Amino acid sequence: MEQNVTSVIEEYLEAIHRLQEKNKAARTNDLVKMLNVAPGTVTNTVERLEREGYITHVPYKGVKLTEKGNTIALQVLRRHRLSERLLTDILHIDWDKVHEAACRLEHGMTEEILNAIEKTLNHPKTCPHGNPIPTQQGTIVEEDSEPLTQLDVHERSAIVKIANENQELLHYLCTMGISPGVSVEIAEKAPFGGPITIKINEVARALSPEVASVIKVKKKKTKRSK
Repeated sequence: MEQNVTSVIEEYLEAIHRLQEKNKAARTNDLVKMLNVAPGTVTNTVERLEREGYITHVPYKGVKLTEKGNTIALQVLRRHRLSERLLTDILHIDWDKVHEAACRLEHGMTEEILNAIEKTLNHPKTCPHGNPIPTQQGTIVEEDSEPLTQLDVHERSAIVKIANENQELLHYLCTMGISPGVSVEIAEKAPFGGPITIKINEVARALSPEVASVIKVKKKKTKRSK
């Protein structure tokens, strides 16, 4: 008999998928931070997910999704990212505010409603933050990109996506004019883990390496001379 997939299970599988994309596996401490729940609650839920075949344990690294768990995680991500598009494109809510709202919407949406939303939105490929929307068939296509921190001074690139959808971070980036599609140039990289200075429309902005690492970009072929 098919197990009942509750909203809690969906939240955990989605979180594990996001962490797995970033770190190859999801550790308990990272789940505690992402889901804002007690360590004991995470431990108990992870044990349940493993018993029910949604995840497997990777010694010394954390947990990874099984095929069964990954299928559900992609369904949740599809609902979440299309919900974000609905909120920004139709309801005109600021892109830095839609992640939390989409977290609440994603669990009560049927496939029929989801397909209607997708059609109305003209089948978008990414969420407002640039992250790919899984297809109805459960496939996901990532555009090639790399962290902004990997670029050299004077290299230019276009922002592909923001990998971390924390509302405060998104608001901060929004105030700096940083969003998918924007062109940026590395102006300076301070040594010893210091700030990275970028230029957007000739305006200089300083970012910490931690913030710059979640901004994924695609290099442009030409370099700008000094």
